[in-house]
Amino acid sequence: MKRLLIPVVFIIVAFLVCAGCTQSTPSQTTNGSVTSPSDTTKKTYIVGIDGDYPPYSYIDKDGKPTGFDVESIQWIAQDQGFNVEIQPIAWDGIIPALQAKKIDMVYSGMTKTPERMEQVNFSKTYWKVNQAVAARNNSAVTMDDFLAGKVVVGTQRGCSANTWLENNLIKNGTLKSSNLTLYDNFPLALTDLSNGRTDVVMFDEPVVVKAIKDQPMKKIGIVDTDEAFGVAVRKDDTALLATINTGLDHLMASDKWNELIKKYEMQ
Repeated sequence: MKRLLIPVVFIIVAFLVCAGCTQSTPSQTTNGSVTSPSDTTKKTYIVGIDGDYPPYSYIDKDGKPTGFDVESIQWIAQDQGFNVEIQPIAWDGIIPALQAKKIDMVYSGMTKTPERMEQVNFSKTYWKVNQAVAARNNSAVTMDDFLAGKVVVGTQRGCSANTWLENNLIKNGTLKSSNLTLYDNFPLALTDLSNGRTDVVMFDEPVVVKAIKDQPMKKIGIVDTDEAFGVAVRKDDTALLATINTGLDHLMASDKWNELIKKYEMQ
């Protein structure tokens, strides 16, 4: 019996030492950021984004999510004491993903519309945009042609441009439904415009301006939609909504807000 005592004590001590080592090891979130040991006690929210939506949210050359909205929620998370994981999701399925609890919020330039407000709750408005229409540099297409439905238009499926075109040009017969081409993301719409499969594209103005900057394309006009962007959460997540609103107040009152606006050329 006495000969068993030393090995047993050794095993117990070794176990305690190993346990202490495990607690001091940093953890890593799915978006690649390393958290400190204290961060593991914080609640983690999964943030749904459109991964092809610069300057708001996109995947950079290193495969990491970034953008105006991504950096905003990361700042708010630190300010309000929670962690975030950024999850790119197809835009036309992002609200169903939120409702199915695959994500906890949508922070990716989502316009507040009556249809969406029936499904989710929105934070206070943090940005406003209009829609821009772009064509190839060598095109003679004008805004009058666009508004008269004399063009083939491309845009992203499920976006506010898609909704505007349906409500203002297609329903009244100005634009044939066959002359509206929808894509899974805006870069695909730009590719078809470049290849001559469409005459114009329509999308959020800051996105269009950034996307055509180094391409043989031009902005031919703006549709004044005065859209308000908000963070979407589930209807019953009232505490999270209040936290996001407080975080937005703090962010927009901070130096970080103007830093982000300048960094992503929002104005």
